Amino acid sequence: MNYRSLSLAAFVTVVLGGGILIGYTTPPDAWYSELAKPSFNPPGWIFGPVWSVLYICIAVAGWRLWLSDREGAALKLWLAQMALNFLWSPLFFAAHRIDWAFAVILMLLATILLFIRSVWARDRVPALLFLPYAAWVAFASALNGSILFLNM
Repeated sequence: MNYRSLSLAAFVTVVLGGGILIGYTTPPDAWYSELAKPSFNPPGWIFGPVWSVLYICIAVAGWRLWLSDREGAALKLWLAQMALNFLWSPLFFAAHRIDWAFAVILMLLATILLFIRSVWARDRVPALLFLPYAAWVAFASALNGSILFLNM
């Protein structure tokens, strides 16, 4: 294996593995099942496959930036969105803080959009890889906000 392949494998392992680990350690529990949810709440089985695909896209986008510009603002935005992404589940499912999780997911969405804007002109591939992620997080933000409102 060459350097590029090894670094890509490392990015996918860290991002996808981190997402799987967080999902495994902070699953929906009895508290979550008792919450009022909006009519557009998807079935639970959909989250694993969707997030797995998104995490691979996120990893590839980060890897491309890491290869081309390790010190740039775009990679800092990528790192910030990873931190916010990995923070959301523990806040929502473990700490039961729907309000804090809502604030975090809104910051996550803003960071994703800033990331897309920051790389669009220079390298469109990471930007395009983040478009489905932005759409999913926008949906998840509406879902989180609705659950917050319905359970006040």
